[in-house]
Amino acid sequence: MSDNGNVAVLGFGTMGAGIAQVCALAGREVVVLEESEERLEDGRQRLEAFLGEGVRREKVMEEERDETLARVRGTTEVGDLAGSGVVIEAVVEDLETKRALLPVVADVVGEGAIMATNTSALSVTELAATVPRPERFGGLHFFNPAPLMKLVEVVAAVQTSEETLDFLESFAKEIGKEPVRTKDRPGFLVNRLLMPYLNQVVQAYDDGLATAEDMDVALEGGLGYPMGGLKLLDLIGLDVHLYATSAAYEQTHDPHLAPPPLLSRMVDAGYLGRKSGRGFHDYSDGNGGRS
Repeated sequence: MSDNGNVAVLGFGTMGAGIAQVCALAGREVVVLEESEERLEDGRQRLEAFLGEGVRREKVMEEERDETLARVRGTTEVGDLAGSGVVIEAVVEDLETKRALLPVVADVVGEGAIMATNTSALSVTELAATVPRPERFGGLHFFNPAPLMKLVEVVAAVQTSEETLDFLESFAKEIGKEPVRTKDRPGFLVNRLLMPYLNQVVQAYDDGLATAEDMDVALEGGLGYPMGGLKLLDLIGLDVHLYATSAAYEQTHDPHLAPPPLLSRMVDAGYLGRKSGRGFHDYSDGNGGRS
């Protein structure tokens, strides 16, 4: 293993930007790979906005923000990843996209680099098989928003060595996260428990048990959850949950993981949650999510 302090993040979307921020805040030099300058600029703006909000809330000092931004640079050239000791893949949740990119990156960074995927729904074992020395490949599953959520799942593929798992666990702690180890199974640990719950919430809403607002109030007040299930789905993105639970169902045929019909219909309608302005609640005109 050749961890030299440099981290390569593949993808500058919501998760990629959050992971880059976390690593840079911890003092790591970060290079982020994207497919176009436009996507790099979008990611940079996302990163600046999140840090700016941290300054506004007095969670981040201005000097700390500036130092963090200075540690993150973007590139569209895979060759610029050379010299990275740690690689974290966070591109779109598409198997073929990841399978095509990972071996190219592996060739550039060399066999001494530790590689990890942030996938939440795909097989880490299958992705590990795309690179030389797959024993140095594992899962490092962050939760959204990555700068705020403390938990990181360290996922053991069939090929992952104990040395790699120890490294990923130590790395997660170094960047301020609380790691838990889990097997490479559909949904890993947290989502394997969360997806059936969210599916049940959607079905209960479709059955007319309560309005969206009352259902969230009941879950928060009655079960003590910090956020009701429908609000949580709106935050995650209905399309993201549909993809994840469908992928898990295809691998397990567990009926609890089968997506409810209403979920698919809402995604078809473009009601994706906060990011589209409407999901189970209405976020248009900045009303904060009233039904």
